[in-house]
This record gives sequence, structure tokens and C-alpha cells, in this order.
Amino acid sequence: MSATVGERLRRASEAYAERLTGEAGGARFDVELLMAAALGTDRSGLLLRHMRDPAPEAFEPLFARLMRDEPVAYILGSAEFYGLFFEVSPSVLIPRADSETAIEAARIAFAKAPPTRVLDCGTGSGALILTALHLFPAATGVAIDRSEAALAVAARNAERLGLATRARFHHRDWEQPEWSHDLGGPFDLILANPPYIEDETELDASVREHEPHGALFAGADGLDAYRILVPQLPGLLAPEGLALVEIGHRQAEAVMALGALWNLDAHLHRDLADRPRIIAFSRILH
Repeated sequence: MSATVGERLRRASEAYAERLTGEAGGARFDVELLMAAALGTDRSGLLLRHMRDPAPEAFEPLFARLMRDEPVAYILGSAEFYGLFFEVSPSVLIPRADSETAIEAARIAFAKAPPTRVLDCGTGSGALILTALHLFPAATGVAIDRSEAALAVAARNAERLGLATRARFHHRDWEQPEWSHDLGGPFDLILANPPYIEDETELDASVREHEPHGALFAGADGLDAYRILVPQLPGLLAPEGLALVEIGHRQAEAVMALGALWNLDAHLHRDLADRPRIIAFSRILH
């Protein structure tokens, strides 16, 4: 007799938790997402209606990928960010809740006077720029990335979210001269989640073996991308504009000091775990 969905979930969750050194809660959640996908339903539907059904064969190859450290988001092909769902692939970083700190900071900063021109530097899946455009209906956005594969993912996300007419995507690299010359600036809001991990950092296998290294690593101290991007912000920002730049939780002092060299005021925003996460840069006007 084949196992029920509930029985297979229990065994799979135990096996995956053991691989994760006992993180039972997160293991169960991930396994439930895969089982729901195998059944063609969502997690709520799984828990409410399918627990006593026979476990579907389609679950097994999905679970095998999970046990090889492939992230759930890549297995399912999508990830949630700020209440929206985005297509993801190994060409882009998986959007994470920590990065929602930037959107929250923008929502508060522009509550009275919403931005009309938004730039996203290193857009990946498009999560930041498209969430901002969803939040600010009068805004238009420009996003760049040096990866054509990432730009293709972002463009599909824009189309699916009904934002394609308000977002333009360009194959650009901020390390190259004149990359921004025809993007339509200056910008009221700039968003950036640059690579910031030190080259020798030990990462979980799910990150190290599956997510794009070019979007993760930034030199021996993790600051290489900031040294290139931050000096360009004054020329990109409108006089009252704001640049929201994600950082590693130990990098706030160094990145804020770099901004000061380029006549930028800096304000720190912390994530839900109270770790430094976003530097808000603005021009110091005389």
C-alpha cells in the first residue's frame, strides 16, 4: 500500500531536517511546498484537502533535487518577495526577505511625494524594481544588469506582473564607461543589491553550488562593488533623490564612510532581525 501524503511528508521532512542539522520547522515547510507543487495545489490546499491522499510519484524527483541542496525556489521556478511572486532561475539570485527592507524604506521615504523615475542597478530577477513600480503606480523604471540571462528573467516578470510598459531593461555593466548616459536620469529612487560577500566566505551548499557567483562575491573584503558604484551615485541622483543600497551586516561603517567621500549623506536601515541591511544615500546640497 502506497504512503499517504501525510506519511510521506513526515518521512521526507525528517530526512531533510537531518541534512540541515535539525532545522525541523524550515525543513517541513520546504517539503510541503514541493508536495503541493507535485499535487498541483498550494500549501493551504495541501494541508486542508490532501493529507490522506496517496503520495504522488511526481514528488520524488522534486525531493531528490532538494536533498542535493538545490534551493526550493529554483526547483519550483518562483519565489515570493514583498507579496509578489517572481520567476527565478540559476541565472538570478533568489530574492530574500532581508532585501524587502529597501522597499519598506522607500515606502516610508516617499509616502508624501512618490518617485517618478526609478533605477535598479543589478536587477537580477527584477524583484526590487518591479516591486517599487507596483508600490508607486505613477513611476517608471529603468533596470540594468550585466547578465543577459538575468535580464530575460526580469523582462518576463515585468510582463507577467503587468508592468512591462513601465519598465525598461538594459544590458549594462556599471564598471564600464558611460553605462548610464542614455538611461533617462537623474533618478528620484535608486535601488541596488550589489555583490557584497567576501571571496573566501564559506556559504551553504545551496547558495555556493547553485546561485550565480557574479552576484554574490565582491573581492577580499566584499567591498569592491561599492567602490565602483557609490562614487557614481551623485551623478545619478536627482537633487532630492534617494539611493537605497543593500549591504552585508558588517559593512555599514565602511560603506557609509565611502559615501561621505563623495558628498553623500547616509542613513542606516536595519532588517527584521535588527541587522544593518540598507544604506540610504542622499546628496548633500549646498
